[in-house]
Amino acid sequence: MNRATLIIQCSDQKGIVAAVSEFLYSNKGNILEIDQHVDQELGMFFMRASWELDTFALKKELIHETFEKEIASKFAMDFQLYFNDRKPKMALFVSKLSHCLFDILSRYHAGQFDVEIPLVISNHKDLQAIVEAFDIPFVHLPVDKSKKKEVEKKQLQLLKTHDVDFVVLARYMQILSEDFIKAYPNKVINIHHSFLPAFVGAKPYHAAYARGVKIIGATAHYVTEELDAGPIIEQDVARVRHHNTISDLVQMGQDIEKVVLSKAIKYHLEHKVLAFGNKTVIFY
Repeated sequence: MNRATLIIQCSDQKGIVAAVSEFLYSNKGNILEIDQHVDQELGMFFMRASWELDTFALKKELIHETFEKEIASKFAMDFQLYFNDRKPKMALFVSKLSHCLFDILSRYHAGQFDVEIPLVISNHKDLQAIVEAFDIPFVHLPVDKSKKKEVEKKQLQLLKTHDVDFVVLARYMQILSEDFIKAYPNKVINIHHSFLPAFVGAKPYHAAYARGVKIIGATAHYVTEELDAGPIIEQDVARVRHHNTISDLVQMGQDIEKVVLSKAIKYHLEHKVLAFGNKTVIFY
């Protein structure tokens, strides 16, 4: 089904829902999904609407301009319009840990993600065979502290060459620079265990085990300049029992990371995430 999706955010005002609904109705739009949210503390309005294009009166190339003129300008809206006739392109960044990569590639192979993966970039060669088994190009770019800027320039050039829409850090163990993040605002998704900031370092599960934690979890978020503190897309937790070992905690944590990251990717692909400041509205 050919469909369009409209994402809106603006100051909360009377008549927005009626105006958008009337715009779609008057142009013979068959609404498939519509949802809205008002943040009363901030006085902000958020909306997501999806409709069928086959019977829509306006030609696809005229929808943005017409909506801007008739509706958006009246309410001072910030809006984005998406069409499903083009698959987004997602690049994966990985290091040595394979659990998130395996999960993403298996879901991709099964058709759960309506996306193209033009390449996988890694600072190590450990996962090359896995990536190439899925017939996806693997690019090895070792990261040295003295040449990190040079490597990032190569990464950004590759993303531009392949017309990549967004990036997923599938346990990529490098910190991205401010320039990289600015090139893809709210378009870089990261996953990490939710012990932060209490248990930092290379062995957080060992520290958590020693502390006797009762829950463990994972957080998927957009990457910002503040490390691991960007707008949260998805989180989940699991209970820890007294008989669980450190190995159990690691396995439980990795299982949660896989599911949480895949959900975040799905929400992003379906344009169900609206980022505002350091928060998100998720239209499940």
